[in-house]
Amino acid sequence: MRGEGFHSRFQALMVATALSLLTLTSSTLTAVAQTATGGPAPISKNNAPPLPQATKQENGQFTIQTNVNEVNLIFTVTDKHGHFIQNLQQNDFALLDNQEAPAQVFSFTQQTNLPLRLGILIDASTSIRQRFSFEQQAAIQFLQQVLRPRTDLAFVMGFDVTPYVTQKYTNDQELLESGITKLRPGGGTALFDAVYTACRDQLLNVPTSEQGSVRKAMIVISDGDDNQSRAYPDDAIKMCQRAGTILYTISTNVSPSRDRGDDVLKKMAEATGGTPFFPRRLEDMSNNFHDIEDELRSQYSLVYRPADFKLNGEFRSIYLVALDRHYSVRALKGYFAPKS
Repeated sequence: MRGEGFHSRFQALMVATALSLLTLTSSTLTAVAQTATGGPAPISKNNAPPLPQATKQENGQFTIQTNVNEVNLIFTVTDKHGHFIQNLQQNDFALLDNQEAPAQVFSFTQQTNLPLRLGILIDASTSIRQRFSFEQQAAIQFLQQVLRPRTDLAFVMGFDVTPYVTQKYTNDQELLESGITKLRPGGGTALFDAVYTACRDQLLNVPTSEQGSVRKAMIVISDGDDNQSRAYPDDAIKMCQRAGTILYTISTNVSPSRDRGDDVLKKMAEATGGTPFFPRRLEDMSNNFHDIEDELRSQYSLVYRPADFKLNGEFRSIYLVALDRHYSVRALKGYFAPKS
C-alpha cells in the first residue's frame, strides 16, 4: 500500500508538471509545438540529427549507427472505448523524460510502416495441454496476417521448465509455422525466464533494416502461473525495458474468475506499453490477435533527445500524456540509458 501511495503521488506530480508545461511558451515546449499552419515545427539544419548511417559488413548484414542520446518512443492512443485514435499531431501531447521536457524533438510520425521485429512466446507447460492446439493455430494465423515479407522478421520460442527457440528470426511463413507446430506441452512453467531470455538474447540487439529504426514487440500466450523461473517478474519487465520491447499477453485462463497468473500478465504488459488480453473462450484468442494486429498498424513514433542525458546505465522514467483527457496513451514506462 505504501508503494501504491508513492506511485499515486508521483503520477499526480507528473500530471501537474505536464499540465504546467503546456501553458508555457515555445521556449519550453518548442520541440512539441506546431506552426500556425498545423504542420510539425521545422527542424533547422543546425539542429537536425544526423541520419542513421548503414554500413555493410562482410557477412552481408547492415549495421545501423545512431546517436545513443536519441530515444525512439513507440506509443498507441485510444479513446475510452478502446478505439485507436489516429491522425493526432505533436501539439496534442506533452512528454516528460525523467521529469523533464525533452531538449529537442527530431520527428513525430504516425509510424505504421516501420519494420517489425516480433517474438512469439508460447507456454508449452503441462498446465495448458488442453488449450495448446488453440494457441498454436491462433499464433500461425496471426503471423500470416501481420508479417510483411519484405520488411518484418519474427522468431518463435516455447517454454516449459526452460525457454527454447524453435525458429530464429525469419520472414518465411512455412519455417515460422513449423517452429510453432514443433512445440509439445509438458513440464512446469518458467514464464519469467522465457520473457527475460527472449528480450536479452533476441530483442536487445535485433536484426536491423536499411531504414534504421525498427519496432520491437513480443506476444506471450500463457496462463501466467510461473512455478519454475529463477528470474522474478520485475527482472523480466526490466529486460523488456532495456530492449525497448512492447509486450502483449494473452491469457489462456478461461475460468469465470481471474487468478494470480492473470494479474502477472497484466502487470508485465502494462509496464512495457502493451496490452493484456483475457479471452472468455479459447475461440476468442484469434480476436485478441486481430486486436494486436490493429494496434501494431496504429502506432505513433516520437524521436527526441532527452534533457540532462547521461550515459550512466540508469533507469529514466517516461510520462506521455494526451492533452485531450478523453484519450489514453500506452507507452513504455521508461528505459535504461546506455553506459559510456
